[in-house]
This record gives sequence, C-alpha cells and structure tokens, in this order.
Amino acid sequence: MWVRELLSRYILMEKINSIYIVDDDPIIVFGMRKILDNIVECDNISTFGNGMLALESIIETLEKDVEVPEIIFLDLNMPIMDGWQFLQEFIKLPLEKKVRINIITSSIDSADRETWEFYKTKTHHLITFVNKPVRSEELIKITKPA
Repeated sequence: MWVRELLSRYILMEKINSIYIVDDDPIIVFGMRKILDNIVECDNISTFGNGMLALESIIETLEKDVEVPEIIFLDLNMPIMDGWQFLQEFIKLPLEKKVRINIITSSIDSADRETWEFYKTKTHHLITFVNKPVRSEELIKITKPA
C-alpha cells in the first residue's frame, strides 16, 4: 500500500473504468495485476487467455451498451486467436472512443515491429509496443491519462 501512497504524490491517479490483460502466461498476468493494483485505481481488471475470449467480451460489452475497456494489454503469441488476429478484428468494431492498446511481447522479431507500425496507421486507437518483462515504470507511463 505504501507504493500507491508514494506514487499518488507524484502522479495524478485518475480512475480507469476497465483494463483487459490478454495473455496466456499466468505468471505474466499475475505480475501485471499485482503491479497495476498498486499504481492505478481501476474498477475492473479482466484477464483473458487468448484474443478470442477478449474479443467476445468486448462484443458482449458493446451489445449491453456498457463502456469498453480503456486500456488493453495484448500479448502476441497466444493459442486460438493471437494478438495480431485480435487487433485485426478489434479495429473493425464500431468504437468512437479511443482505446489504449499496449502490445506486450517477448518477441524480438523485427516483423512484429513492422506489423505494429502498420496497425498504428489503420486505426484511431493508440497502439504501443513494449517488450517483456514489463517494469512498473512502463506500466505507470502506459496507464497515465492520455
């Protein structure tokens, strides 16, 4: 709890309605949730083991006329629907609100960075690219109000 108090002195903590973590690695998910719990005030942090589950949740949220997540942490290499497939479908959704999508990956393949650059030009959403492991300083920067 002292971390949150310390950070709140230096960072204006704005409440975030919802964050999605889309990653099939339970250790990464656990670590990110632990850090996020200490650095942001958020009503709902949801986790999904693949892009299909996250996409279905977002579509269901839209159908219920509920606000979609403000921030998505997206792994690239997952079973069933990987991060690129998720992103391809996500940018087709009729969302006016800008979502901050953060690609969090262990990939060092330059093709992934090129694909990221491509997707950045195809949508109004803010898409960033961060290599794993993600440090708390990076999560603070990512979750700061845009």
